[in-house]
Amino acid sequence: MSEGGPATPDVIRQAPGYLARRLHQAYTAAWARRVDPVLTGPQYAVLVTVDAHPRLDQGSLAHTVALDRSTMADVCRRLEDRGLIERTQAPADGRRKLLGLTEEGRRALARVHQRVTALEDELMSERAADLDRLLGELDALSRRWETVAAGPPA
Repeated sequence: MSEGGPATPDVIRQAPGYLARRLHQAYTAAWARRVDPVLTGPQYAVLVTVDAHPRLDQGSLAHTVALDRSTMADVCRRLEDRGLIERTQAPADGRRKLLGLTEEGRRALARVHQRVTALEDELMSERAADLDRLLGELDALSRRWETVAAGPPA
Protein backbone atom coordinates (compact mmCIF):
# COMPACT_ATOMS: atom_id res chain seq x y z
CA MET A 1 0.00 0.00 0.00
CA SER A 2 1.32 3.44 -0.91
CA GLU A 3 0.97 6.54 1.22
CA GLY A 4 -2.65 7.70 1.11
CA GLY A 5 -4.13 4.81 -0.85
CA PRO A 6 -3.69 1.37 -2.35
CA ALA A 7 -0.65 0.38 -4.38
CA THR A 8 -0.61 1.70 -7.93
CA PRO A 9 -1.18 -1.18 -10.38
CA ASP A 10 1.96 -2.18 -12.30
CA VAL A 11 0.32 -1.46 -15.66
CA ILE A 12 -0.08 2.17 -14.56
CA ARG A 13 3.15 2.49 -12.55
CA GLN A 14 5.17 1.32 -15.56
CA ALA A 15 3.36 3.49 -18.12
CA PRO A 16 5.62 6.22 -19.57
CA GLY A 17 2.78 8.77 -19.61
CA TYR A 18 2.05 8.16 -15.93
CA LEU A 19 5.71 8.66 -15.04
CA ALA A 20 5.91 11.82 -17.18
CA ARG A 21 2.82 13.21 -15.43
CA ARG A 22 4.30 12.44 -12.00
CA LEU A 23 7.52 14.21 -12.96
CA HIS A 24 5.59 17.22 -14.23
CA GLN A 25 3.39 17.36 -11.13
CA ALA A 26 6.39 17.18 -8.78
CA TYR A 27 8.33 19.75 -10.81
CA THR A 28 5.40 22.18 -10.83
CA ALA A 29 4.96 21.83 -7.05
CA ALA A 30 8.70 22.26 -6.42
CA TRP A 31 8.77 25.29 -8.74
CA ALA A 32 5.91 27.01 -6.90
CA ARG A 33 7.54 26.32 -3.54
CA ARG A 34 11.19 27.06 -4.40
CA VAL A 35 11.16 29.48 -7.33
CA ASP A 36 7.99 31.57 -7.48
CA PRO A 37 4.35 30.84 -6.64
CA VAL A 38 3.08 33.16 -9.40
CA LEU A 39 5.62 32.99 -12.25
CA THR A 40 5.27 29.56 -13.87
CA GLY A 41 7.88 27.46 -15.64
CA PRO A 42 6.39 28.20 -19.07
CA GLN A 43 6.31 31.93 -18.25
CA TYR A 44 9.96 31.75 -17.20
CA ALA A 45 10.81 29.98 -20.48
CA VAL A 46 9.09 32.80 -22.39
CA LEU A 47 10.97 35.50 -20.45
CA VAL A 48 14.35 33.78 -20.98
CA THR A 49 13.70 33.30 -24.69
CA VAL A 50 12.40 36.83 -25.27
CA ASP A 51 15.47 38.13 -23.44
CA ALA A 52 17.70 36.05 -25.74
CA HIS A 53 15.73 36.94 -28.91
CA PRO A 54 14.14 40.40 -28.55
CA ARG A 55 11.29 41.16 -30.96
CA LEU A 56 10.67 37.49 -31.66
CA ASP A 57 7.14 36.95 -32.92
CA GLN A 58 4.67 35.11 -30.73
CA GLY A 59 4.22 32.17 -33.14
CA SER A 60 7.96 31.51 -33.42
CA LEU A 61 8.30 31.81 -29.67
CA ALA A 62 5.54 29.23 -29.15
CA HIS A 63 7.49 26.77 -31.31
CA THR A 64 10.80 27.58 -29.59
CA VAL A 65 9.49 26.95 -26.06
CA ALA A 66 7.20 24.03 -27.09
CA LEU A 67 3.86 25.64 -26.25
CA ASP A 68 0.77 25.45 -28.43
CA ARG A 69 -0.45 28.76 -29.85
CA SER A 70 -3.43 29.10 -27.52
CA THR A 71 -1.32 28.45 -24.40
CA MET A 72 1.28 30.90 -25.72
CA ALA A 73 -1.38 33.58 -26.18
CA ASP A 74 -2.54 33.04 -22.59
CA VAL A 75 1.02 33.09 -21.20
CA CYS A 76 1.82 36.30 -23.11
CA ARG A 77 -1.40 37.95 -21.96
CA ARG A 78 -0.60 37.13 -18.32
CA LEU A 79 2.98 38.37 -18.65
CA GLU A 80 1.80 41.54 -20.37
CA ASP A 81 -0.87 42.12 -17.69
CA ARG A 82 1.87 41.88 -15.05
CA GLY A 83 4.04 44.36 -16.97
CA LEU A 84 6.81 41.82 -17.70
CA ILE A 85 6.61 41.86 -21.51
CA GLU A 86 5.30 44.20 -24.14
CA ARG A 87 3.71 43.13 -27.39
CA THR A 88 3.88 45.31 -30.47
CA GLN A 89 2.55 44.77 -33.97
CA ALA A 90 5.10 43.86 -36.63
CA PRO A 91 5.41 46.75 -39.11
CA ALA A 92 5.16 44.49 -42.16
CA ASP A 93 2.32 42.31 -40.82
CA GLY A 94 -0.07 43.74 -38.23
CA ARG A 95 -1.28 40.26 -37.31
CA ARG A 96 2.14 39.28 -35.96
CA LYS A 97 2.92 40.26 -32.39
CA LEU A 98 6.56 41.00 -31.56
CA LEU A 99 7.63 40.52 -27.96
CA GLY A 100 10.07 42.38 -25.76
CA LEU A 101 10.94 42.38 -22.08
CA THR A 102 10.08 45.41 -20.01
CA GLU A 103 12.42 46.65 -17.29
CA GLU A 104 10.17 44.89 -14.77
CA GLY A 105 10.48 41.71 -16.85
CA ARG A 106 14.27 41.95 -16.72
CA ARG A 107 14.14 42.42 -12.95
CA ALA A 108 11.77 39.46 -12.54
CA LEU A 109 14.04 37.29 -14.66
CA ALA A 110 17.11 38.28 -12.65
CA ARG A 111 15.22 37.71 -9.39
CA VAL A 112 14.25 34.09 -10.16
CA HIS A 113 17.17 32.91 -12.30
CA GLN A 114 19.35 31.80 -9.39
CA ARG A 115 16.42 29.98 -7.75
CA VAL A 116 15.66 28.15 -11.01
CA THR A 117 19.29 27.03 -11.29
CA ALA A 118 19.33 25.92 -7.64
CA LEU A 119 16.10 23.93 -8.07
CA GLU A 120 17.30 22.21 -11.23
CA ASP A 121 20.66 21.40 -9.60
CA GLU A 122 18.88 19.87 -6.61
CA LEU A 123 16.41 17.90 -8.71
CA MET A 124 19.17 16.44 -10.86
CA SER A 125 21.88 16.04 -8.18
CA GLU A 126 21.53 12.25 -8.01
CA ARG A 127 22.03 12.04 -11.78
CA ALA A 128 24.80 14.66 -12.11
CA ALA A 129 27.34 12.14 -13.43
CA ASP A 130 25.21 11.23 -16.44
CA LEU A 131 23.17 14.42 -16.73
CA ASP A 132 24.10 15.20 -20.35
CA ARG A 133 23.14 11.68 -21.44
CA LEU A 134 19.88 11.78 -19.48
CA LEU A 135 18.91 15.18 -20.90
CA GLY A 136 19.72 13.93 -24.40
CA GLU A 137 17.47 10.92 -23.87
CA LEU A 138 14.65 13.08 -22.52
CA ASP A 139 15.00 15.41 -25.52
CA ALA A 140 14.87 12.46 -27.93
CA LEU A 141 11.87 11.03 -26.09
CA SER A 142 10.11 14.43 -26.24
CA ARG A 143 10.71 14.65 -29.98
CA ARG A 144 9.37 11.13 -30.51
CA TRP A 145 6.25 11.78 -28.46
CA GLU A 146 5.63 15.06 -30.34
CA THR A 147 5.88 13.14 -33.63
CA VAL A 148 3.41 10.52 -32.40
CA ALA A 149 1.06 13.24 -31.09
CA ALA A 150 1.03 14.92 -34.52
CA GLY A 151 0.30 11.64 -36.29
CA PRO A 152 -3.03 10.18 -37.38
CA PRO A 153 -5.85 9.90 -34.82
CA ALA A 154 -7.07 6.59 -33.45
